[in-house]
Amino acid sequence: MDEMTQTGLEHKFCRFDGDMQVDDSLVIEGYASLFGDADQGGDIVTKGAYAASLARMQSEGRQIKMLWQHDPAQPIGVWDEVREDDKGLYVKGRLLDSVARAREAAALIAASAIDGLSIGYRTVKATKNDKGRRLLTELELWEVSLVTFPMLPSARLGAKGETLDATDLRELARTFEEARQELAQM
Repeated sequence: MDEMTQTGLEHKFCRFDGDMQVDDSLVIEGYASLFGDADQGGDIVTKGAYAASLARMQSEGRQIKMLWQHDPAQPIGVWDEVREDDKGLYVKGRLLDSVARAREAAALIAASAIDGLSIGYRTVKATKNDKGRRLLTELELWEVSLVTFPMLPSARLGAKGETLDATDLRELARTFEEARQELAQM
């Protein structure tokens, strides 16, 4: 279901690809939103809904934020590429290994404990279709978050670059957990 925060932003959730992996540089990529698919709240994003927002952000030299669970106090990486194509809203970015929460996110992804994305946006234009579903025709995109619970199961995120095998991912997760525990004891 959509949720509105105190900032007035709405959120849409998407599930990671079942083969989600994190490479050595913590690069992730995939689709944060798919056009034409009804989410669990019944909303449908239409092709072109993000175009004006992305163009505006680019002209202003700003980037879409990568957050942890929609918390503006917890940026965990950067989206290097955010664009629309025929399928939906494609994102590619990097979890920052110098950020503790990003290391935790990488470990959770590797363990398949986190499998979702969520977009934070404001609706600029929307209509209703004949089934009463909201058709989102123009959205102001603010952020794409890694989240626990997805809303749009058909939108998936995968990894880019050299992939690690399951043993490597477990070792990476163990290393991050050990570092987290050491920092907590300081």
